[in-house]
Formats: sequence, C-alpha cells, structure tokens
Amino acid sequence: MLTVLNMAGQFPRTPQDVPPVETRFRRIGTPLPVPESLPVLETLRRLEPLAMQGQPPIVWNRAEGFTVEDRWGNKWIDWSSGVLITNAGHGRKEIADAIAAQAQSHLLTSYCFPSEIRARLLEKLASILPDPLKKIFLLTTGSETVECAVKLARTWGVKTGGRKKHVVVSFEHAFHGRTLGSQQAGGIPGLKEWIVNLDPGFIQVPFPDGWRSRDTSFESFERQLRERGVEPSDVAGVIMETYQGGSAAFAPVDYMRALRQWCSGHRALLVLDEVQAGFGRCGTLWGWEHYGIVPDIACFGKGISSSLPLSAVAGRADVMDLHPPNSMTSTHTGNPVCCAAALASIDLVLGENLAANAHQMGRILSGELRNLQQKFPQIGRVESKGLVAGVACVRAGTMEPDSDLAWDAVNRSIQKGVLMFAPVGYGGATIKISPPLVITEEAMRDSLAGFAEAFAEAAAQRPAKHGADSATASRGNLKSARAS
Repeated sequence: MLTVLNMAGQFPRTPQDVPPVETRFRRIGTPLPVPESLPVLETLRRLEPLAMQGQPPIVWNRAEGFTVEDRWGNKWIDWSSGVLITNAGHGRKEIADAIAAQAQSHLLTSYCFPSEIRARLLEKLASILPDPLKKIFLLTTGSETVECAVKLARTWGVKTGGRKKHVVVSFEHAFHGRTLGSQQAGGIPGLKEWIVNLDPGFIQVPFPDGWRSRDTSFESFERQLRERGVEPSDVAGVIMETYQGGSAAFAPVDYMRALRQWCSGHRALLVLDEVQAGFGRCGTLWGWEHYGIVPDIACFGKGISSSLPLSAVAGRADVMDLHPPNSMTSTHTGNPVCCAAALASIDLVLGENLAANAHQMGRILSGELRNLQQKFPQIGRVESKGLVAGVACVRAGTMEPDSDLAWDAVNRSIQKGVLMFAPVGYGGATIKISPPLVITEEAMRDSLAGFAEAFAEAAAQRPAKHGADSATASRGNLKSARAS
C-alpha cells in the first residue's frame, strides 16, 4: 500500500513497501525510504536544522546524465537537476576531468588576485552574452547575485536621480533567494516575516501570469505603482525572474517589451534573474530570448557549472563600474576549480546544442502534461518552456491550491522511479519539473508514464470537489513558506 504524506507535509520517514519498478531507466526494488539508509537520514536530522528536512528521503550515491542512484540498487530519472543545476547532465566526465585537472594544479583558491582561468571564463561568458552585458562579476550563489544587483540598482538610482530614486520594484510570488536583500526583493510574504522591519524601498506588484493575476496589461504595472504612491522617477530598478520560479510562468511578451521601454524611459535598470532560466534551460540559451529583449543587469547561477557553486552578475559597463576598486568583492569570486567546471559545462551546453534538445524534449513534456490536464480537473494550470514546467494542483472546480495532492503525487512519483523535489510555489501546490537538458526522448516518455500513473493514483484519493478545511489550509500556509 502506498503511504500518503504525514500531517506536517513531510515525506514519510518510516520505510514503506512499494511495488517494484523495472524499466530501462527506472528501478525500485526496496522499501522507501531504504531501511539501510535510515542511519544517514537520522544523522542529518539530528545535526542539521529543521529547515533542511523538506526533501525526499533518498540518499544519493551516484548520478550520471539524467539518472540518480542510491547504494541499494534503486535508480530514478531525475526531474530536479539537483535544483536546476545539472543542465549539462550529472557527473559529466568532461566536467569531472576539468575539476580534477584544476585541483591537481594545486591552485584551489585565489580570492580576487588575478588568475588565468578566471580570465578564460569571463572571456567565454562575454563571448556568448549580448551587448551590453559585457562586464561580469563572479560570485558563489544566486542570492549573492541578487544582492549585488540590488546594490548596483540603488547606487545607479541615487547617482542619476538623487536619494529618492532608490525604489526596487519586484513581483508577487517571486523567489530571488534566502538572504536579507534577496528575500525583501522576493514576493512570498511567509519567507520574510522574520525580517520584521521591511525596507519600504522594496515593493511588489502582481506578476502577469494570466491565472492568479488576470490583468496582464502593462497598464496594470503603472497603476500598481500609482496605488502604492511610487513615482516612476523614484524607481531605481525593476527585478524579475525570467520565468517565475515557483510556477514556471512567463510574462506576456508585450508586457515585457513595454517594461523594457518603461525602464529605459525612466532611467531605471531592468534586472532579469536568470539563475534558474539561463544556459539552455528554457529551450534558448538565455530565457529572455523568449521576450526579444535584453536586460541592463542579468543574474546567473545553478546551471552555469552543472556542478560546483558559482554564479555571475553581468551588466552594462557604466553600471558595473559604479563602485571603486576593493569595494565590491567576494571571498570565493571566480574560484579556480569552479571556473574550470563552468568552462567545461558551457562547452557542453554549446557543443551539444542542449538548448535545442531542451526545446525538443520540452515540446514532448508540455504536450503530455496538457493531455494530463484534460483528464484531471485537479490540474489547474500547466506552464512549460523548454525543460522547466510547473503543474499547479487545485481542488477540482476551483483555483484553490491543493498542496496535499501535489505532495502525494510527488511522493508516489518517487516510488515509481521519477525523482523530484518538494512541491513549490503558490500554496506549496506546484509540482516543478526540470530534468537535465541531456534527457533523451525515450527517457522523457518513460518518466512521463511514471508521473502520469502516480498522479492518477494521487488524484483518485482526493474528493472530486471539496472546500479547504482548516488543517489543509494551515499546511498549505506552512508549505508556501518553504517555496523555492
């Protein structure tokens, strides 16, 4: 019998017998979680903070291409890419060899002192980025890049328009990271309750997804500013995820082109957060290509190296050079080993044309998910471009998020050999799908078959129509605070 999640919205910790699975790419032959893995899980539970305990209890041992294996013979098709990291695939020999070669050179760190490999990576990035994104600052995490972008936007605003020009506009439901500035730029209220004294210079407006926010006209952006008492001349920058991470939703093209013109006209910087979207994920090398625009500042991370922690901010020279020497640095900026990984990963993304594969596999993914939506009224929305997709689970006949259904569907998928991270987004009820860009058509269809079976089982356990009871609502609120 397949066990439903516990009341805290966590995956089961007690081993459960599950039906065996054996396909070319998926294999499940033990109870889950694996009984022998419990000591590892218990050590992590005992020594790590509670906040680290939200993901499926699968102890990774080996990952290659688009699959993940444990030590006990189980194998999953990975629909997480770690967390949208392994664009070029898990465990690529080319990346591992580049890391090993750099490590064997004994240059493991160099702070901001010059290194040849950092120069090579900057040259590579500059060669594939469009004008005017030709100045690049290497960092470690996506949150760092957002902090840097906010700093640059406000510095630009004050320099060009005085101290009133400091407002940073972002979007409701956005996720930009977990540090102080990035969470204030984010649009998930539950994630920033701890801040208490929110900076009034950060404001959020509705994200024009056409679902939660029906008005997708650019006039709504200007109206929201007026309602919040913000003059356009006071806006230093507008920051937006290229697609909204919690739902995989893209804004309308006309909206984005109007936003680009608005920012230029009001001397505000347009910042696009490509931490999840870049390096082929959306079926194009850069996610913003779907809009036909280029930002003033772009933030990158995750898929930049397909492995080690590295991120980057790229922007206009006049913006990136606002701060003097030694005033905008990072301890691990351009770490030599991470640079080697990034160079190898970028070569794979370009050389194997993984953006095109993401586009082709994404058409299969999107088509099958929309077919599933036609069968199940519990799927309120499917968003998909390239190899990122969001399946919004709702209570049938409503737009009310159903986090219990989403978590159950993810859990059952894992039991069938399709690995995902915990549900994200609005109400913690969106199933995020993001396999490595090297996935093949056979594996794509195999994993879709496993997911469809899992979703059907989960949906069958839900009433056809029902309201939100208080317990479910409280769990949804808890999980919305975990959204990423």
